[in-house]
Amino acid sequence: MAKNVTSGRPVQADAIRAQIHVILTAWGMPDDHARTTAHIMVETDLMGVDSHGLSMLMTYEQGVKAGRLQMQAQPRVARDTGPTALLDAGNGLGHPVSALAMNMAVDKALQHGIGVVGVVNSHHFGAAGAYARIAAARGVIGMVTSSAQGITMVPTRAAMPVLGTNPLAFAAPAKRNPPFVLDMATTTVAAGKVKVHHLNDAPLPPGWVVDGTGQAITDPHEGNAYVFDRKEGGITPLGGTENQGSAKGYGLAMLVHILGGTLVGAAFSPIHKRTWTPDQPQNIGHFFLALDPKAFREESAFEGDLDDILDVLHATPPAEPAEPVLVPGEPEDIMRAKRLAEGVPVPDTLDELIRGICERSGAPYLLRPNS
Repeated sequence: MAKNVTSGRPVQADAIRAQIHVILTAWGMPDDHARTTAHIMVETDLMGVDSHGLSMLMTYEQGVKAGRLQMQAQPRVARDTGPTALLDAGNGLGHPVSALAMNMAVDKALQHGIGVVGVVNSHHFGAAGAYARIAAARGVIGMVTSSAQGITMVPTRAAMPVLGTNPLAFAAPAKRNPPFVLDMATTTVAAGKVKVHHLNDAPLPPGWVVDGTGQAITDPHEGNAYVFDRKEGGITPLGGTENQGSAKGYGLAMLVHILGGTLVGAAFSPIHKRTWTPDQPQNIGHFFLALDPKAFREESAFEGDLDDILDVLHATPPAEPAEPVLVPGEPEDIMRAKRLAEGVPVPDTLDELIRGICERSGAPYLLRPNS
């Protein structure tokens, strides 16, 4: 597991939530959607996924200025068959429609045993795990996939990027234990984490980013350029190199896009970008699946068995006594408790960028008002 590299003066979660909210409303987002989005973004920062929270505001500002991101958008139901539905996000930001879609999928699962809701005409929705956790909190299994606008993954044996980071998340509820939550990019690392290393001037671990000849890049600024600015090179599929299993990450990325993009009618970036201009919507798609364990087993039987499984994992002797075996989702829970108590570290570079957004949007600056 990669260590979190974000450093900076801590800011309390309430201040970050308020800051995000006032910026979103200054851009024209309705208050209820802004509350939902700010909540998801600050929860992401609390859990240590710094690439998908506060730091995303710079990217969202670019979308607002270009006219492709419709902050006033209201999602609508385009199709509804009973256990399945398709929502049209209206070219808005992905957080409000995704929270709605996951809750709709859960409602359908509680009625039919299964619920599947797709989203089309959306934009970035943050961390996929935030929505899988909604399902687990409501007592059902949740799975989330999403297509991506960025072209950052260099497929196995390729020299140029073709796919995005294409996230996959899965959550399952237990009784005694916190839910099992898997939240992962299908690349070795999310593109935003390369940006976080760039902002913090922290070296990249070998194997995250490669140049156009497949050579590893460890300089964070050069790596950031390969991911975000240059045509050649990019992020490796999960696994890194072919002999370490990168074809598995490549295959998972395709699975994610087929469900989160092709199935719902969203764009495939290498094709979409042939004619796309920055003022046009990105047409990102999302996929939300919910399963009610009671459709398969007696009430609480699934959760009880999952608890027993998690107990075995927790009892597994660790290689390092000071580092016990954790279950996916627990590192984020541990980080959340720490950051709720101590605050979320915000680098000075990021703080300056947020100040600039506030000045340009007319939103009050709230992160460090006395600094």
